[in-house]
Amino acid sequence: MRIGEIFAQLGSILAAFMFMKAIIEQYFPHHLRSSVEKHSQKLLTFLSPYVQITFNEFTGERLFRSEAYSAIETYLSSNSSAQASRLKADVVKNSSQAVSLSMDDNEEVADEFSGVKVWWASGKNISKTQTFSFHPVNDEKRFYNLRFHKKHRKFITETYINHVLKEGKSIEVRNRQRKLYTNSGSSWSHVPFEHPATFQTLAMEPEKKRDIVDDLLAFSKAKDFYAGIGRAWKRGYLLYGPPGTGKSTMIAAMANLLGYDLYDLELTAVKDNTELKKLLIGTSGKAIIVIEDIDCSADLTGQRTKRREKKELEEDDPLRRMAREATESKTSNITLSGLLNFIDGLWSACGAERIIVFTTNYVENLDPALIRRGRMDKHIELSYCSFEGFKVLAKNYLGLEWHHLFPRIESLLGGIKITPADVAESLMPKTVPGNAEICLENLILALEEAGAKASLKNVAAVG
Repeated sequence: MRIGEIFAQLGSILAAFMFMKAIIEQYFPHHLRSSVEKHSQKLLTFLSPYVQITFNEFTGERLFRSEAYSAIETYLSSNSSAQASRLKADVVKNSSQAVSLSMDDNEEVADEFSGVKVWWASGKNISKTQTFSFHPVNDEKRFYNLRFHKKHRKFITETYINHVLKEGKSIEVRNRQRKLYTNSGSSWSHVPFEHPATFQTLAMEPEKKRDIVDDLLAFSKAKDFYAGIGRAWKRGYLLYGPPGTGKSTMIAAMANLLGYDLYDLELTAVKDNTELKKLLIGTSGKAIIVIEDIDCSADLTGQRTKRREKKELEEDDPLRRMAREATESKTSNITLSGLLNFIDGLWSACGAERIIVFTTNYVENLDPALIRRGRMDKHIELSYCSFEGFKVLAKNYLGLEWHHLFPRIESLLGGIKITPADVAESLMPKTVPGNAEICLENLILALEEAGAKASLKNVAAVG
């Protein structure tokens, strides 16, 4: 038989198969098709010597991204670039590799461990969400399939999979690029976290810095301690003080010290308590969750009673009522109770090794229930610049550990309130290379001007 005839017969068989498949899908009842598919799958399973294990990307009704899926994805990226014919590329900053490669959807690569060969395949299922919309949204569910010979079942399930997960997690640690997350609705998006702040560069008294660093490091190593006392492995920090005293910079230094990701939670973008819980579930371990200016982020400072009284007055005016309803539809409906549950309720235990940080310029405006010990465990006041803080800034900006103008600056700082941000601006060289003495003289002028303004204000107050 000629090759051409063989291909012609093969084409006829395939055409007949596709025709029968179309007939079955078109005219057979659904329950009959399901029965045929189930039994045909059993037959194939019986005849095939291979076993498949599926690892889905999400678990728990899509609430959690599977740690196993992430570890497998990382593990396979190390050898998929040498085997797969189609790859996905992503730029990785601050890494030994400029580009990270991973296998594309519907690709297959082989792996061998201890003389046993297996095959990994990537795939995804796409289904349209059942919502009424002019723009239907496709719901993508990705997965990895592991295929191996059934005689190796015990070795695969007890040894190989553990090896893959352990190796994938270790690769993640080695190549880990920390991220800065922000929320949109009930989901997170991120960019690389590249803030250079450290505790060495913070304008703060050395003793206070050591106390904070020791507290953070003790927390990061306290997994067994928290388990022993029956508490979730988390800790709250309240940073308060005037604007410009370095609260945001301290948060960046905390993240750099511990190697944690940062989640910048914008409460005004969260619709209600349910969305807040979903965001909490979506955070990873080894993370710092930050709510900056919490006194401005939501109506949590005892103003709800006034709003209720105002609402009652506006009920009789249709125009005012419509304006109020339009405004309320755009505002967050998070309650104080919902935020308290987020911090230390049952849902706060969904995850471990997390730090929650609140910042405020006006700590007196916060509800005491929000910042009590056990929720905000450590309160850190960041105040005006001291002489010790100035010396750190002088070393950072000018490379100076001493100068003959330092005593004059120390004397002025003793009686003047000026923020580290204002001191740093005065020390910022205005030319390249900058003249250190000119920068120090600029700071002295700024301090003297601030002192004069404070004196005039005091005189006016007395008068």
